[in-house]
Amino acid sequence: MQNTGFINGNGDSKNALVVIFLRGGADGLNMVVPVEDDAYYNARPLVGISKQSTAPLDGTFALNPQLAPLADLYRAGDLAIVHCAGSEDQTRSHFEAQDSMEHGGTGGGGWLGRYLRYRPNGPGGPLAAVAIGSAAPEALRGAPATVVMESFADFALGERAPAAMSALERLYAPETDALGVAARSTLAALGKITQLDEKSYTPSNGANYPQGQLGDGLCRIAQMLKANVGLEAACLDLGGWDSHFASGALMDPLMKQLAEGMAAFHADLNGAMRNTTLVVMTEFGRRVYENASLGTDHGRASVMFVMGGGARGGKVYCDWKGLAMDKLEAPGDLPVQNNYRDVLAPILARHSGMSDFSRVFPDYAVLPLGIYA
Repeated sequence: MQNTGFINGNGDSKNALVVIFLRGGADGLNMVVPVEDDAYYNARPLVGISKQSTAPLDGTFALNPQLAPLADLYRAGDLAIVHCAGSEDQTRSHFEAQDSMEHGGTGGGGWLGRYLRYRPNGPGGPLAAVAIGSAAPEALRGAPATVVMESFADFALGERAPAAMSALERLYAPETDALGVAARSTLAALGKITQLDEKSYTPSNGANYPQGQLGDGLCRIAQMLKANVGLEAACLDLGGWDSHFASGALMDPLMKQLAEGMAAFHADLNGAMRNTTLVVMTEFGRRVYENASLGTDHGRASVMFVMGGGARGGKVYCDWKGLAMDKLEAPGDLPVQNNYRDVLAPILARHSGMSDFSRVFPDYAVLPLGIYA
């Protein structure tokens, strides 16, 4: 089969963006802990993370022990952390906040779908956007094409696949118009992806993905990136972060899964991480003060992670004001200092050369965060 650059737009050296959405409102204060702020421990005498158990980052913050696998990536400059991150949504409703963040503004479709449609270097090929799971997230709504998959078995064509593929190749071989190019590109991508097998795959550099949907999803994304199927944007979720009750018992296994998955993905791709950016985001954070159920209620700001892609890591991006009551947003929340769009915009610019974000983030004046040197 003739391979074409249309598979991923401009050959197999495209940048890729992987977005992990932590659904439920992840508690950024217990993930990236302000260990030098006494007000944190005053507000959370029972659910606060002891300084002695954390992995230090700088003179203000430290990683929750369950996120310790990320410490080496941070120290190596491959992981940037953005604290006090969130949106302008004030509802503190999971559904409203997720919807607002995934749509990226008031325009139709999702922010990532609009980016893939309007970016300067074209819409990409048939496998440019992939959602791991049973449904496409709102962020990808409006993308030129989105593939939803739970495993590579979803692409199985049965015993007659070779004959059917050959027939389609012969059918579209003489076509020189856009339809013919797109058809050949789709067949080429399908030919690549049907050769992938998660059961026989051995990750590189001893990478060990955690069991579960996130680890499995990241492993499949790594396989697709290595196979050069034209993947440029991938979305997957890790749910269950709504920590109203017994926050430690709820969050610890999720944080462990997240950190181990990210570390394995980084090790597996190795040098390819220069062209791959992984972003972790959530709809909102939690109330600064713990509640009577050893948890925390819905709040405002949380934390974002940016791994790879040339981002300037080894730094927590935040002008920390502290957690004294006069620094909080009523009724006791960490204020949003870094809008999520300002974190995403420089990544999109680096991946595509985009400089006008009015279509991707309508009705918002982007102030790109300086995560690149």
